[in-house]
Amino acid sequence: MAEFAIQVASVSKCYQVYDQPHDRLKQAILPRLRSVTGLSPRKYFQEFWALKNISFEVRRGDTVGIIGRNGSGKSTLLQIICGTLNPTSGHVKVYGRVAALLELGAGFNPEFTGRENVYLSAMILGLTKDQIDERYDRILAFADIGTFIDHPVKLYSSGMYVRLAFAVIAHVDADVMVIDEALAVGDAVFVQKCMRFLRSFRERGTLLFVSHDTGSVLSFCQSALWLDNGHIRLQSSAQEVTQAYIEYCAQESYGDEVKLQSLERRERSDRKTSFMPAKPIEEVRLELFDNIANSDGWQSGVASISSVQLTNMSDPDRSHFYGGERVLLRISAEIHREMKSPILGFFVKDSLGQSLFGEHTFTHVQPPLHVKAGEKLESEFVFYLPLLPNGDYSMTVSIAEGDPLTNTQHHWLHDALIIKVSSPSLRYGLVGIPFERVDMRKIGD
Repeated sequence: MAEFAIQVASVSKCYQVYDQPHDRLKQAILPRLRSVTGLSPRKYFQEFWALKNISFEVRRGDTVGIIGRNGSGKSTLLQIICGTLNPTSGHVKVYGRVAALLELGAGFNPEFTGRENVYLSAMILGLTKDQIDERYDRILAFADIGTFIDHPVKLYSSGMYVRLAFAVIAHVDADVMVIDEALAVGDAVFVQKCMRFLRSFRERGTLLFVSHDTGSVLSFCQSALWLDNGHIRLQSSAQEVTQAYIEYCAQESYGDEVKLQSLERRERSDRKTSFMPAKPIEEVRLELFDNIANSDGWQSGVASISSVQLTNMSDPDRSHFYGGERVLLRISAEIHREMKSPILGFFVKDSLGQSLFGEHTFTHVQPPLHVKAGEKLESEFVFYLPLLPNGDYSMTVSIAEGDPLTNTQHHWLHDALIIKVSSPSLRYGLVGIPFERVDMRKIGD
């Protein structure tokens, strides 16, 4: 089998943009006439390069996320990979059967019924009629659109379009699956069904996943690709790419008012020694590392985080945690320029970068504080520590100005605190909670 599932080599795509409809006719006729008469031909269109010299490879079995702002070229790239659009230059090789969920309703004839479109779409993807007959009931059950299957799809809602389209591609035994942002219009129950399928598919196939939700990219993908104005801006691990993209979007939202300075990650050889328990632990143990000196992120120069501390409230001298105890998180900051509504906040992420829980001060501290240059801020968060499954966790902290909906982040620190969790007991889900009582008993017949 080929080592790579997808190979994209020097792919560019140019669209011809006409100012007026009759310019298309001019372009079809006049350049040839000018050439015949010896005159140099002229163009009656403007060039728009949606993609410029894109090259990358996806190994078989990998899951790759593609992120970027609207108009960055994501959909054009996917269409070229799927073969529904030809590149202007370069070439793409895809090894195996490709199933794609691109723009809403792609591949469906709006005049056909849902049943007819199932057969049409599945045949285009390479199934025979007998194979579709054998899988039809499963496709129908997955889509769960009831009697609408016999109605023309032009009568379908956007959610029903997605249900039927995803049900088809989930049953064609694809080697490569390409998912654009169409899942965003599905209802919560169906989206969860799709996510369960995609997690299962990752174990046997190659997945290209496009989303504006960086949390989903972190959850699903080992690596990621960031497209910006038709160029590859960054290709690396999902964690690194999404962090860089978040910082870029933050800078774009601030405009020229705030200039963010990237904080480069340094080697962690100077990390403080981990806290070790004094006796064997029967429950969850969390080892803390003060990691501010090694954190990356960005800052504007208006304020900066100076320290982050997590303390056991019932036993402040104990340097480790079991999970479930009442803790105090203290975040300190220094103010370099006047701030009228500062906000301190945090969230805890797992090893995939998924946000598990967090909080900020805005809704709890009203009216907003007014601080001047040279002053210091300190926030305290008291809560019960969840029971976290074994693994590595990190805490992101920040100081912003404004309100939760409209704010400017002035200092953002990834991985300001590193938390290592080890436990002899299994924990279920992303975040566990302490249970007051768990019991089981027989009752009378």
